[in-house]
Amino acid sequence: MKSNIFVVAAVAVCLSSCGFTVPVAVISSNGEVMRGTATAAVSGGSFTVAGKLKGKETKCAGTYNALDQSVTISMPVQCSDGRKGFVIATREANKVDGSGRVRLNDGTEADFVFGKAAAAF
Repeated sequence: MKSNIFVVAAVAVCLSSCGFTVPVAVISSNGEVMRGTATAAVSGGSFTVAGKLKGKETKCAGTYNALDQSVTISMPVQCSDGRKGFVIATREANKVDGSGRVRLNDGTEADFVFGKAAAAF
């Protein structure tokens, strides 16, 4: 009985901390590229990208519900220079690859890809 409890506890710890990470690339209309990663785990999802955006070195990040099985999800994003906005991501059937659009409160918009397509950047 004690060994069963140990196995259940070990699985629960792994599920809460284990996850997977995929590359992300944000491409602005003028060709600037920000690179980073998105991580999904049972405990939650997060993403971070860094690079030039409108000519300034910037880091942007956010969190999302990694358990949401919707094809299209929306998540808030906050950047190191004070800009904020929303990310709309559309996932492919495998839920690991996809693309989307970023819209920030200063009017900045950019496209992004994640998963296999982002690995090319």
